[in-house]
Order: sequence, then structure tokens, then C-alpha cells
Amino acid sequence: MSKRFDLSGKVALVTGASSGLGVHFARTLAAAGASVAIAARRANRLDSLQAELQTVGHRVAATELDVQSGESITKAFDAVEQALGPLDIVVNNAGISIVKPALEMPEEDWDAVVDTNLRGAWLVAQTAARRWVAARRPGAIVNIASILGLRTIGQVAPYNASKAGLIHLTRALAMEWARHDIRINALCPGYIETEMNSDFWKTPAGQRLIERIPQRRIGQPEHLDGALLLLASEAGSFMTGSVLAVDGGHTVSSL
Repeated sequence: MSKRFDLSGKVALVTGASSGLGVHFARTLAAAGASVAIAARRANRLDSLQAELQTVGHRVAATELDVQSGESITKAFDAVEQALGPLDIVVNNAGISIVKPALEMPEEDWDAVVDTNLRGAWLVAQTAARRWVAARRPGAIVNIASILGLRTIGQVAPYNASKAGLIHLTRALAMEWARHDIRINALCPGYIETEMNSDFWKTPAGQRLIERIPQRRIGQPEHLDGALLLLASEAGSFMTGSVLAVDGGHTVSSL
């Protein structure tokens, strides 16, 4: 059964790989045997991750990629194919959030979040799918959504909306692209501890939030590994349009 999760011989792209979950996803895919392309707007921030993975023998390429620019996406895909070969897997991870009350949210902040989280994911997915269809190759896309696409919290209206849109986009594309042997699924993390938010979980507000999670604990990046590998590998070959929440039961907790 473990062979079904093996990604040896596959080439995977992770967007937003300069920090947080993107770094972890790149490590996870490489450990499963994939050659990994790591991409971010600030390519210089990829150097340490690239060196780390190459030191232990993984094939890695780093490239600049701004998901809001179709031209940037095309250049990044070309660079990855030249360095590692045709892509098999895309992890659409690039995303941002801006915390402000909806009444005070400027138009430019709304656009920045939605254009990155939803429009950017769409452009990356479309670019990958067009190449797979033209080459008659199968492919797998994992859109990193959020449980905030399934339920809401305050102060992050564009994030909530963009992640809900990404979930529904995943289903729409899965329906259209299944005939081309392209699978596209959404992974919805709950609250996951990263270097950027670890201090918050130690505060009284963070502790109160953890108490609302049925498992009464915060998630760790490795808790997403099983779902990510399932959706990226042959183990999930009969899955498309699926939405997997990994959240300690948060989405089924009582209101």
C-alpha cells in the first residue's frame, strides 16, 4: 500500500514555498520521492530551502513566480520544465490574508487577497491543465483552501470569500477536467501552528480558540501530510472534486 503514496519519478510544483506551510509541503513531497519545484514572488527567500533539500539528495529547482501575473506563471512553468521535466503535481499554496473589519477594508486590500488566493490559484491551475491537455498527460492539482472557506470568522472577509470561492472552483474544474485525466482537489487546513503564529497560541486569546477545537489542540504541519500525499499520489486516483478538512474536528464543532 505504501507504494501507492510513493511519488518517485514525479515532478511537483509548490507555490508560496518561501515560508510556512509551503516550506513544509515541499519537504513532504521531496521525502515521498518527488522532484520539487519551489516557487515564490521573492525567489531569494527560497535559497535556504533549496540548499537544505539538495544537501540530502533531493532534486529541487527554485523559481520566481507571482501568481497574479500570467506572464510570470508561464515563465516559471517553462523554467521548471527545463530544470526538472514536465510537471505531474501542482500544490496551489500561495495565499495572503489582511486582518481588518469589513467596514474598514479598502478596495485595494480586498483585491490583493482575492487576486492572490482565488484568481492566482485559477491562473496556475489553468496553466498546468493547458499543458497537460496539450501533451496528453495526466496531472494532479491540490488547492490549499481553508476551513474558513467552510465557515467564517470576523475581520478577514476577503480571505473567507476567496477560500470559499477556491473550494467551489475546485469542484467546477474537477467536473470539466476529469475527462482529461486531471484530478483537482482541495485541502482545507484548520488552525495549524507555524513559525508566524506560534506566539499567538500561547496568549489567552489563542488558548480560548484552541478550546473551541473538539480535539482541544492546535494542529502541526505534519498533520497535513497524509491528506496532501493522498491527493497528490496514486492512492487518491479515484478522487477529484473532493474537499478534505484537516482541523481536529473544528468544522463539526457546535456553534
